[in-house]
Amino acid sequence: MNNIIEELKWRGLLFDTTEGLDELFGKEKLTTYIGFDPTGDSLHVGSLVPIMGLARLQRYGHPVIAMAGGGTGMIGDPSGKTQERQLLTAEHVQSNVDAIKKQLSSFLDFDDKENPAKLLNNGDWLLNLSMMDFLRDVGKHFTVNYMIAKESVKSRIEREDGISYTEFSYMLLQGYDFLHLNDHHNCTVQAGGSDQWGNITTGMELVRRMRGKKTHGLVFPLITKSDGTKFGKTESGTIWLDAKKTSPYRFYQFWLNADDRDVVKYLKYFTWLEQAEITLLEEAVQQSPERREAQRVLAEEMTKIVHNEDAFNRALSASKVLFGGDIEGLSADDIEDIFADVPSSEISTTLLQGEGYGFIDLLAESTLASSKGEARRSIQGNGIAVNNIKSADIDRKINLSDAVNGKFIVLRKGKKNYHLIKVVS
Repeated sequence: MNNIIEELKWRGLLFDTTEGLDELFGKEKLTTYIGFDPTGDSLHVGSLVPIMGLARLQRYGHPVIAMAGGGTGMIGDPSGKTQERQLLTAEHVQSNVDAIKKQLSSFLDFDDKENPAKLLNNGDWLLNLSMMDFLRDVGKHFTVNYMIAKESVKSRIEREDGISYTEFSYMLLQGYDFLHLNDHHNCTVQAGGSDQWGNITTGMELVRRMRGKKTHGLVFPLITKSDGTKFGKTESGTIWLDAKKTSPYRFYQFWLNADDRDVVKYLKYFTWLEQAEITLLEEAVQQSPERREAQRVLAEEMTKIVHNEDAFNRALSASKVLFGGDIEGLSADDIEDIFADVPSSEISTTLLQGEGYGFIDLLAESTLASSKGEARRSIQGNGIAVNNIKSADIDRKINLSDAVNGKFIVLRKGKKNYHLIKVVS
């Protein structure tokens, strides 16, 4: 692809642009910025479209700015929200900004000698801006009529609890960001999700009125799932980019479980794979969907991009555990993650000390056997595994040495029936 717009089009990532931007990208190196909301201490998979959009722009040689909203984050963007967000302290916002900076470095090259990405915080200019200067220099350029016509405001005004003046002013603050970046960094393009179009055009209008310059906007589509559920959400909650909030194993599983109807779209949206590679995987989905080859590639690519190769290898090993793979080397956190959804029970540490606890008794008290007799027969038939290692010894005693990191014992009956024993003090 010779033009970033062509790249975005075939990937299905171009929702809309201002007129003439396609031609400009083919002629010039245009500085583009995207803002990231620091109301949380981690970005999530829903943030990956704009993040990868910015990363793709950088790879095509365009200067890029990732802007953390240390200032606007204290207000909160009303776009797509049904009610006002809880306001955060300056300290809380700054802590979130620091966390987000670290995550963005996995995608953007801030050390590139020819075209390094920039990471800025709009708190550096917004927090020192006086209200009088803002009202005189910015507010006078926009009528209330113009502002309430924007969808982000209009949809909230129609609700019973309305919109506060605080949130109402958000689009002007974002517009001021574009003006500041245009003045100080020659930024001429603002990008974001399609729900940001109103805020983006406000910034373009402010630059035009105050500087007499033409700027541009580019928006990506909001991601939807074919089954109607919200992208980036599972039964256990949001899928975060922070490994402490969503483990690499669960992150890997999220992509591995992608619907056949969505997986090719996700490969285009989120990975660096080329068109020919994705076409082959699309054919594999159509011809042999049961092999889930595209899902495995997607899960591998995303886990490596967001975390690293070591995290991917651990996630892959953990995934194999559910099919009888080796548990040795996994941590207690890994075990807890892998078997979070299987039946479980507890056993006291004291019962596992000394000689230990009877294997038959432990199995009979689990969900894998209804009685000691059934437990005995299952063990004798070599149908029971302890930590995925088969054991046919009916006289065996289970002790603390069998517990992974002293916390968990995994029982398995057959190939896929598991029960997790939690060791408690």
